[in-house]
Amino acid sequence: MDALQASLVAGGAFLAGGMNALAGGGTFFSFPALLAAGVLPVTANASNTVALWPASLSSAWAYRREVTRHKAWTALLVAVSLAGGLAGGLLLLAISNAAFSRLVPWLLLVATALFAFSCQVSRLVAAFKARLGFAAGRSATGTPGGLGGLIFQLLVAIYGGFFGAGMGILTLAALSIQGVEDIQELNGLKNLTSAVNYTVAAATFVIAGAISWPHTLIMLATALVGGYAGASLARRLPALWLRRFVIAVGSSLTAIYFVKTYL
Repeated sequence: MDALQASLVAGGAFLAGGMNALAGGGTFFSFPALLAAGVLPVTANASNTVALWPASLSSAWAYRREVTRHKAWTALLVAVSLAGGLAGGLLLLAISNAAFSRLVPWLLLVATALFAFSCQVSRLVAAFKARLGFAAGRSATGTPGGLGGLIFQLLVAIYGGFFGAGMGILTLAALSIQGVEDIQELNGLKNLTSAVNYTVAAATFVIAGAISWPHTLIMLATALVGGYAGASLARRLPALWLRRFVIAVGSSLTAIYFVKTYL
């Protein structure tokens, strides 16, 4: 890794940490930076997961009080997220770099669409719940649940272990379908399940030796600095501007990788 590649990786991770603290969408910066630095696609995705893993733990810890309302159901969510993260991680390790390269534009497209239309996704979930009379989401005792919601959560967790960008939005939708209405509880459970997903996927990649440690260590350091800077900046900049910036970056990268891959 030469100085230019190290700078690309450091800069991408710094922006990823900052954008995750500001508006989300950090993977749009860190993952392409690894690819640009010459890291193979599967290794780049695995290294990106490990590098951004500590931030998921701190987010979950910050919301620890919001996830104790329904302990048995929360434990079930954790188990589903663990299983899905492991399955997604193993799926990534099983796929070839060539096959994953062809998937990258589509994964970026899905992640960009999820980020861009997150409000519409929330409204669709709310309409879906209203149409079902909320029966599928919450039991008579007020405890969230529902087999359909848990299956959706499992699919989200598999996606998170495999790629991860946009997983937060999908998780919020899955939890909302299952009957969680309080925004703080939603965020807390989203952070907890994401942390579990990141942890098991990262452990899978480390044990399998799928990580490029020189790149990952640089990213760990600069992502932490970027996260601190982003949190400080978040109080000064309009969130709408930041969301539009992430969407513009995601759309541009999606178009670039479609051209590179298929033309």
